[in-house]
Amino acid sequence: MAGRAVVLLSGGLDSATAAAWAKAAGFEVAALSVDYGQRHRLELEAAHLVARQLEIADHRIVAVDLHAIGGSALTDDVPVPRDREAIGADIPVTYVPARNTVFLALLTGFAEVIGATDLVIGVNAQDYSGYPDCRPEFLRAFEAVARLGTRAGAEGARFSVHAPLLHLSKAGIVRLGSSLGVDFAATLSCYDPPAALVHCGRCDACRLRRAGFAEAGVPDPSSYES
Repeated sequence: MAGRAVVLLSGGLDSATAAAWAKAAGFEVAALSVDYGQRHRLELEAAHLVARQLEIADHRIVAVDLHAIGGSALTDDVPVPRDREAIGADIPVTYVPARNTVFLALLTGFAEVIGATDLVIGVNAQDYSGYPDCRPEFLRAFEAVARLGTRAGAEGARFSVHAPLLHLSKAGIVRLGSSLGVDFAATLSCYDPPAALVHCGRCDACRLRRAGFAEAGVPDPSSYES
């Protein structure tokens, strides 16, 4: 692979690994992070650290106020669930309405401006078991949206959405990221972090992260409150 690619970089374990994958695949990588009024806005600091570690020179942060819409524990005055046992059994309250539709639209706009047609996102099997906008069918459908709704597409460009982690468990992602040299200590996965680069240890994201390191047999460099 070659050429330019744009990566959706949240600052979490998954997006950092996806960005490292894009670099290893030979892409010239640019990154986009979104300040969308999220409860865990501290993840943007992690995104900055990850971009610097991966030597991504073009890293942009776009502000979109999804807090004004609400409807999620991440953007509204709704408690973040903790200590859930049946993660992935339903669509959780941490689902943000149409978030990946909005994010991929922004990523497409960024790509079109810099002349890229490859979009990289860190969704994976454990995401699409609970979040409808992480499903493979959604990603394929969005490729058609990008082609039909852009000038680049109208002029013949074909956008590709790469989801290199799609069929990996959290342990698989940890192993891949570790093999690519990702500094996981610079990432933040928590939905309700008590401080910068500190995880609550009890939300769904923290529990999946912890279990992923344990199952992968890779030392977990994360800081946890509990």
